[in-house]
Amino acid sequence: MNVKIKNINSNARGHIQINNVCKKYESSQGDTINVLNNLSLDIAPGELNVIMGVSGCGKSTLAYLLAGYLEPDKGELKIDGENIKGPSSDRVIVFQETALWPWMTVIDNVTFGPKARKEMTSREAEDLANDLLKEFGLEQFSDKYPNQLSGGMKRRAEIAQALINRPSVMILDEPFRGLDVMTRELLQEYYLRLFEERKLTTVFITSELDEAIFLADSIYVMADKPSFIKDVIEVDLARPRTIDLMASDQYFDLENRVMESLYNK
Repeated sequence: MNVKIKNINSNARGHIQINNVCKKYESSQGDTINVLNNLSLDIAPGELNVIMGVSGCGKSTLAYLLAGYLEPDKGELKIDGENIKGPSSDRVIVFQETALWPWMTVIDNVTFGPKARKEMTSREAEDLANDLLKEFGLEQFSDKYPNQLSGGMKRRAEIAQALINRPSVMILDEPFRGLDVMTRELLQEYYLRLFEERKLTTVFITSELDEAIFLADSIYVMADKPSFIKDVIEVDLARPRTIDLMASDQYFDLENRVMESLYNK
């Protein structure tokens, strides 16, 4: 499909442009697996956009390309008009698996990136980390180790670990997968509050339909391999959002539209 190019505020940060990207892998048997085929999308800065698709369609591959951990075989990926060339603190990714080092305290985990790059003094990094941990309800756990935190607290610490880098783009690859339903819903509401305060360009990958509709400004639906963006569904639910909107007629209409797009070729 042709992806509509959006009107962009030239002063805003985090404009994502992906043009005709292709990516393939070699299997252990030596076969070529085409994962992405001429995939294009255009994400305006300050939007929270969700990527959905059937299992194995290449959602995580797309995340790694955006983060700069992989290179495309063809096509280009740009942030604010600049080609993506490897990882950068300007684009941070929160994975499905924990990124916290178990031998470090929470505050040491959060401050590690800027300290290692020497972008801040230790005092500046610690002051900013303490502000983030206070905002995230983790102020009293700054000297704890990851194994002393609940699953939800680890996720919040990882988001703080990402935000301390002051990125223009956040990439979240199924970050709440594996959490119990109540914790997952609380973290969805929590991330929405952060987004609404910061308007930080977000690419959120999920396989969960409820999560996608609840969070997104737009849902980009990927086809099965070789994958491309086959549909873009605008989510016209007013912000701020709360879980009770999932009982609305508007929500059920969106649910039907996304389901039809996901499973119709």
